[in-house]
Amino acid sequence: MSDQTFRALVVEEGGGSRSAAIRDVPMAELPAGEVLVRVAYSTLNYKDGLAVTGKAKILRGSPMVPGIDYAGTVVESASPDYAPGDEVILTGWGVGERHWGGFSQLARAKAGWLVPLPAGLSLRQAMGVGTAGFTAMLCVQALERHGLRPGGRDVVVTGAAGGVGSVAVALLSAAGYQVVASTGRPQEADYLRALGAHEIIDRAALAGPGKPLESERWAGAVDTVGGTTLAGLLRSTAYGGAVAACGNAGGFELSTTVLPFILRGVALLGVESVMVPLPERRAAWERIARDLPLGLIDRMTEVIPFDALPAACEAITNGQVRGRTVVDVNA
Repeated sequence: MSDQTFRALVVEEGGGSRSAAIRDVPMAELPAGEVLVRVAYSTLNYKDGLAVTGKAKILRGSPMVPGIDYAGTVVESASPDYAPGDEVILTGWGVGERHWGGFSQLARAKAGWLVPLPAGLSLRQAMGVGTAGFTAMLCVQALERHGLRPGGRDVVVTGAAGGVGSVAVALLSAAGYQVVASTGRPQEADYLRALGAHEIIDRAALAGPGKPLESERWAGAVDTVGGTTLAGLLRSTAYGGAVAACGNAGGFELSTTVLPFILRGVALLGVESVMVPLPERRAAWERIARDLPLGLIDRMTEVIPFDALPAACEAITNGQVRGRTVVDVNA
């Protein structure tokens, strides 16, 4: 980065062509915003991988800088809420989709999109959490609002070796729940046990066909997969339990019956993380900083240099990334 340019991964689409490359960007091209942030770290989410590779229509403008998360230091601010030197986090709000995002050494944002870095978290650790961990915390909070408490039946996490799943396993285990990790990657069993899972099951155990109601097993579930897996969870959730659904890696469609809902009172709790109001957003981040052991963040995180990002985007869309990938945009 120089006084006149900064490095960013820029995707350009149009006229039947598409390119995605890290290049020097003139300062004059940086979109307007109330707060200018010098980005220290971004992070790689599944949606980011789709955006960079073009495997799904994620981006809503061209040229666009993907990256739905970033953490860094305020350089300039037209808002009374932030001053130069403040450390901040951004997740959601359409950043990296409709607005230039975090795969960049500089970013501008509305002040209302930012969250102050909670005490006890470093910028790198905050991106080790990122949207994935923020979503996992929202799922845990949704289940607890429904009445889930430690000490009862098992709680299951699907897609457990992925970003949301890894943090959900760690959060639930640290809170005292008996966590079962569902994964299609049995080679990650040791990793998941290190995060706190007490049992590992193959994803096929949930995704296969079954009766309209199966034996009651789960007090609650965090589902990152959707599709047949979510249907299987609903059939086997115990009376009064709930499933927090936040992903669709296994498909958009849901084929089930009303029986789990009308005979067992099972609740399906939808969780989204993009447009969460600021007070709830800050509260979730404060709880992450308080309740998620820092050693577990470090254990589930790999830090990569900026130039390794395009290959990592391909890998995450092919299901080859475990845990969290943090991008050092200055390395």
